Amino acid sequence: MSRSVSATFSAAVNAQETAEVFLLLLEIYHADIGPPTSLYFVNNRTDIVSGANTYTGFPFQISLPADVDNTLPSVQLSIDNVDRSIIAEIRGLSGPPTITLKVVLADTPNVIEAGPFSFSLRRVDYDAFTITGTLLTEDILNEPYPGDSFTPQNFPGLFT
Repeated sequence: MSRSVSATFSAAVNAQETAEVFLLLLEIYHADIGPPTSLYFVNNRTDIVSGANTYTGFPFQISLPADVDNTLPSVQLSIDNVDRSIIAEIRGLSGPPTITLKVVLADTPNVIEAGPFSFSLRRVDYDAFTITGTLLTEDILNEPYPGDSFTPQNFPGLFT
């Protein structure tokens, strides 16, 4: 699957050195949050506006998964726990929130270079310094195949 990116992004990714700044936008969505119904963060020291949303500059890290056969990839999210309101929001949710990640360049924050990537936040743990959680995608490896059972009720033409 090819991905369409800007010429500036492509040149910066392939360059040995670049002055471009890559920013990761993080949205935490759940119907119980709010209003607004999402928390927006950018791994930057200053806030930025992308689309119609203001992303608060906040330190967080993403650890990408290992490429292992027959397992679903799980991404690790680590957010600094300097602002206790984030863990208060997460602890008050009735189910797992949806996490959306996007990659932009600092000079062009309205151009989404990669993403959006959607995950479900699971296995959240926290201490005085960090909030950590596992970001999981939809579990497609355990879906039944074929999707239906070939029974007389579902496929009567097979049993005549």
